[in-house]
Amino acid sequence: MKKKDSFIWADITNSIQDLMLLLTVQQQDELKNCISVQQFKKNEAIYQEGEVPQMLHCLISGKVKIYKDGISGRTQIVRVIKPVEYFGYRAYFANQNYVTSAAAFEASTICFIPIDLIEKWMTENCHLALFFVKQLAVEVGVSDQRTVNLTQKHIRGRLAESLIFLRDNYGLEEDGSTLSIYLSREDLANMSNMTTSNAIRTLSAFAQEKIIAIEGKKIKIIDNDSLERINKIG
Repeated sequence: MKKKDSFIWADITNSIQDLMLLLTVQQQDELKNCISVQQFKKNEAIYQEGEVPQMLHCLISGKVKIYKDGISGRTQIVRVIKPVEYFGYRAYFANQNYVTSAAAFEASTICFIPIDLIEKWMTENCHLALFFVKQLAVEVGVSDQRTVNLTQKHIRGRLAESLIFLRDNYGLEEDGSTLSIYLSREDLANMSNMTTSNAIRTLSAFAQEKIIAIEGKKIKIIDNDSLERINKIG
């Protein structure tokens, strides 16, 4: 990104302020000269499993899924990204190629920072290093909890957890009930570690029980208490 794009730079710095505040003036200048921004269409790939990690990704706007293709081509969504979160860097620090893939759930804007530059700054700046240690620690904790939930909960509990996760992470529309993210039934199933047919049947059951209402891809949560109870009992 060129320095003359001052309006773009201002927008980016506002978005990644948590990172900017940790950088020295010299590091901020280096960042300004190497950062790039890219738009992604819905379902467009951001990186693929097996590729060599070269960039730290930061989601500025939109929604992103981190997923892995498993046995018989079945996909498992292992994480979802919301603005403003950093991703795509774990494999670099583990000296690995990507073990997952990333794609846009919807039209998304992502900024990229060369990961080797981040590594250089971390050796110079303990505050920055601690920032990413904390980021990874939180991700590991969430991943551990999700692994337990997806393997031990019944189908209803897994789907309830996914709906609550989407509610808490992406919020609701102005009506205060409709999830602000519209997922295909396949994506919702992939989040919940179940087949698409099971996801459809369970959603229909929730709708019949007046826990949710379904309108196309829109899901409206009608009875939060019942949804929380199903999630808790698993």
